[in-house]
Amino acid sequence: MVFDLRRSLRRIKPHKFIRPLRRRRKAELAFVSGATAHGRELLLDTCVYIDVLQGRTPTAVDTLLRVRTVNHLSLCLAELTHAFGRFDPLNPATATVLKELAQTVADIPQHRLATADSAAVIEAGILAGLLFRLGDLRAGQELAALNDATLYLHALSHGQVILTRNLRDFDVLNQILPDGQVLFYDRDE
Repeated sequence: MVFDLRRSLRRIKPHKFIRPLRRRRKAELAFVSGATAHGRELLLDTCVYIDVLQGRTPTAVDTLLRVRTVNHLSLCLAELTHAFGRFDPLNPATATVLKELAQTVADIPQHRLATADSAAVIEAGILAGLLFRLGDLRAGQELAALNDATLYLHALSHGQVILTRNLRDFDVLNQILPDGQVLFYDRDE
């Protein structure tokens, strides 16, 4: 494992962030509605899988998912497969939902599935702490912040664009490290 804490602290500069960061106006953010078919490869946030499975993605997102190269992070799949242990097996709807999730995971091409490296995960701890503090998150959201920060850093290091509807967290992450690219969508688009 290669990790240099001092280098990460110089890059992220957590000491320079004193005040909470506020979400920027939508007009200042990149949205799918303004995206072109050609562009960088995508990395999906967990919410995208859920919205697709529920049929709640806008047409522009569906089109983008068909025309751009789509990548997946094992961390997001872990968030999805959490349902296999979490959902009540006695609930009549559970079997149907888990069958759809299993098929979704099985359909992911192995060459498009990655795992964040240990340096990115460790550095994500710093970024998640900033997200938690600057984004005014509440107790209990620490793990979600760490997962989002890991996804953000993985995408940044691989030149990928994150596709998400999570404006709150990814806008703050992008304000902290503006070199990353995020493409947002609303389910209402």
